[in-house]
Amino acid sequence: MSNSKRLDQLLDMLSKSYEPFLLFAVAKEYEKMQQLPDAEENYKKLLADFPDYVGNYYHYGKLIEKQADFERAIEIYSLGIAVAQKAGDRHSLSELAEAKMNLED
Repeated sequence: MSNSKRLDQLLDMLSKSYEPFLLFAVAKEYEKMQQLPDAEENYKKLLADFPDYVGNYYHYGKLIEKQADFERAIEIYSLGIAVAQKAGDRHSLSELAEAKMNLED
């Protein structure tokens, strides 16, 4: 299945059920297609509408890193660290802390 077909399917499902995983999947699909502004827009929506969706922070931060906005990526990782701590998600906490530390070095 082509990326555009997969994206169309995801957008259709999202229009019927506004769920965090679907919004995340749309963002990742745009990212795979190198449509970075669209990916960022969806990561931002996910952050605003579903701030407890822990998985968003790492991927959103990595996208911002690709754009060489390291201070902003650190901010996103820091937000994610707080959310992961609150959720007790040690795996995400570890990933986010490592990503942040790598930028702060």
